[in-house]
Formats: sequence, C-alpha cells, structure tokens
Amino acid sequence: MGSALFSVANRLRSALRFRHWSSSYCTKRAPPRPSLQSTIWPLGHPSISLVPEIERWIDKGNSARPVELQNVVRELRKRRRFKQALEVSEWMKNKSKITFMPSDHAVQLDLIGEVHGSASAETYFNSLDEKNKTEKTYGALLNCYVRERQIEKSLSHMKKMKEMGLAFSPLPYNDIMCLYTNTGQHEKVPSVLAEMKNNGVYPDNFSYRICINSYGTRSDIYGMEKVLEEMEHQPQIVVDWNTYAVVASIYIKAELVEKAVSALKKAEEKLDKRHGPGYNHLISLYGHLENKSEMRRLWDLQKENCKKYINRDYTTMLGGLVKLGELEEAEALLKEWESSGNALDFRVPNVLLTGYRHKGLLEKAEALLDDFVKKGKTPPSSSWGIVATGYAEKGEIEKAHELMKNALCVYVPNTGWGPNAAIVKSILNHLSEQGDLKEVETFIGLLRIAVPMDREMYHTLIRARTRAGREVDDLLKSMKDDGIEENKETKEILSLKS
Repeated sequence: MGSALFSVANRLRSALRFRHWSSSYCTKRAPPRPSLQSTIWPLGHPSISLVPEIERWIDKGNSARPVELQNVVRELRKRRRFKQALEVSEWMKNKSKITFMPSDHAVQLDLIGEVHGSASAETYFNSLDEKNKTEKTYGALLNCYVRERQIEKSLSHMKKMKEMGLAFSPLPYNDIMCLYTNTGQHEKVPSVLAEMKNNGVYPDNFSYRICINSYGTRSDIYGMEKVLEEMEHQPQIVVDWNTYAVVASIYIKAELVEKAVSALKKAEEKLDKRHGPGYNHLISLYGHLENKSEMRRLWDLQKENCKKYINRDYTTMLGGLVKLGELEEAEALLKEWESSGNALDFRVPNVLLTGYRHKGLLEKAEALLDDFVKKGKTPPSSSWGIVATGYAEKGEIEKAHELMKNALCVYVPNTGWGPNAAIVKSILNHLSEQGDLKEVETFIGLLRIAVPMDREMYHTLIRARTRAGREVDDLLKSMKDDGIEENKETKEILSLKS
C-alpha cells in the first residue's frame, strides 16, 4: 500500500492548526465553587505568569489563604513548573501578609536554584536572618549544589551542616549519595550509608534504595543482597514495592531470572492495588524478561483494580509485545487504545511503528500512517521519521525521501524530534546525483526549518542548479554569509558548469 504522498503536505500542515475538545456530562449538577487553584490550572503553558491572575483573584474580593498558596506552589513544583512556582513564592513573600517560616524560605531557595542556579540560591541564603538558617534552608542549599553536581561545594557544605548539628535526618546524607551516584562515583555510596548509621541517623527507604542501586550498578550482587537483607530487618523500615522493583531490575541485568521473578512477586505483594504506575513498571520489567503470561496477568489485574489504562500503560504493554514479536496482539491492543477515549498521543502507535521498522514491515507501517491521515489525525514528524529511517536502512532512498518530506512538513520545534543526520545525508547524496532542481529546492526548503544550512545542503543545491544551467552566485554568497568557505569539493562542483 502506498504512503500518504507529499501532496498531502498542505493537509498535514493545516491539521496541526486545529484542536478539538469535547466534553460530556452524565448528570446536571451545580458547577463547583471556583477556587484559586481551579482558576490557575487552565492557564496551562509554563511560560505564562500567574501573578496577574492571583492579583485579579484578590481584586475580585476573594481571599488567598496561606495554605492555598502553599498548595499551589507544591503542585507547580510537582509538575516541574518551577518558574511559575517561584513567581508565586516570591509574591507570597513580598506582597502578601504571610510571614515566611524556615520551611517557606527553603522552598523558595530551592526554586531559585532550579530557575536561576546555585549562585543565586547562595545569595538568597546569605541574605537570611540567622533564625531562618536552619536544617531546612541549609538542606535546600545543599540540594542546589548536588543538583549541579558541584562536588567540592556539596561536601564542604555537608561538613558544615554536621559541625553545626544540622545533619540529623537522612535527607542531607541522601543528597550526598545522590551526588556520588550522579557523578559516577558509585563505590563511595556505601560509606555514606555507614557514616549515617555511625552518626545515629536512621536511614530511610530512599537511603537503602540508593545504596542498593550503587551495588547493582557495579554488578555486586552479594553486596546488594546484604544491604537488602539489612533493610528488611530494620524495625523503622517497611520495604516498599519500588525497592523490590529496583532489586528485580538489577537481577534482570545480571540475567538472574529466578531471583528477578522472586523480587517482582515481592514487589507486587507490597504494591497498592490501585497504583497504576506501579503495575506499569512491573509490566515493563516482565517485558524485559519476555514473560508474556505475567505481563498479561498484571495487565488484566490493573484493569480490574484501576478501571482504566492511560497512554503510558498502552505504550509499555505495546513495547513488551513488540519485543516478543507478538505484532498481531500489538495491533489488536493499538485498536483498543484508539477506541479507549484517551488523548491522541502518537508515542503510543510509534511503538508499533518501530516494531514494524525492525521487522522490515514498512508497508504495514505506511498503511498505519495512511489510516491515521484518512481519519483526520495528523501523525507528527517522529512517526513519519521512523518509517523514513526504515526505508533508508533498506537502501530505498527514494521512499525515505518521500517519508522524510512528510516528517518535515509537520515539523514543530522543541518537541524532541529532529531529522536523523545519517538519513538526511543519504537523501542529500541521492538528490545530488539525480534530483531535479525543484525537488532539491523543496526538500532543502523544508529541511532548513528544522536544521541550519550546512555545507552538504549548499553543495546539493549548487549541484542541482548547475545541472539545470542556473546561476549559483547567490548560493555562494549565502554560504559565505553562513560562515561556510568554499573548499575543494565546492570548486569541483563549480567546474561542472564550464
């Protein structure tokens, strides 16, 4: 079956400009009373300033209670909308009648570090009164250093916290273990756990989990098992499902299948039966083990207990089925997803498209994309790019060219997709040798929206114009303006004119 050809370009472009929302109501009921949070959340994009909305809310005679504002900040942090969270925190501090406690300063300090960096966080910390320089604010500054992997500053700051008697909880020790983990110094993690215990600080679940992971990263199964055993015997610790999942993941990497399955069973026992993300993670681990029966059992259990699958669940299950080569089951699951009412997210069908690509079933991949286009659902660049890559890998450059054009037609910046450099090079080589001028100009015109012009793109254009008997002086000037000097290859191409 042929793909949606480049002639659909305008249709693909226009489809991006529209979004459809629909809502349905089972019963008529009085609308909920508006709150500050319900006013803020629909504002959506993280670049939007929330302060004007808060001030409008107050100007209308509404109150903004401290607990409500703190909840707003907490939710924004959870959603990683740090700039907005900082704006609200700064407004609370500077314009409301709220008196900041050390915990409030700690939150603002951490947000300053997220948005402006640790140097600005330091300045804020140094401006605090001594009464506000508690374990919370010291800990927040430590977290800023750790986040930026500043080893010397982190260790020096931790030393000061210990000297001042402020390192009395697991949090700062956990931060140092994270520092060593994030800088690849996994062998130093266990000594931090030992120091914590020697200083009379009880490790928490996260402390043990970081240490378990450090042994796993070094393939030290014996060391990992010793830490797990110790953790299981601590009266203040209830080993959670996530810890057993980490252990299972380490066993999977070590190809210790029986031990991995045993750890997964323990994780399932600890899992809250209505915790969808937990089921999702366990299914993914069984997928690595290629254990379809357990994947299916947990999938059905999740539906029974959670009532609904979200897109991430479909992506995980599809990934497991594709890995097993069960493409017919994956196709049936994708149809179920399409009828689920979930938001259209092409990361879900992309899993099957990738499976088709690896199996060389590119016509089926094209047919799937065509089907979405016929239904008025525009596949994004990433979807077209998967199939284009598949054709390039098979040496079918003309088809790769066709699919890559579709990918570039619907290109949107900052969405995580960019044209594969090796595929683009293959297409440019093909066009250099046999592409007509219009074809070359069309492709490069689309390509330059996604990537800056480079020597290879200019040379392809120059070759095409030379073959067509057209002037290239303007191209040579543009090339020079872009900082690309003529080289030996340029001169060889130009010599073809004479």
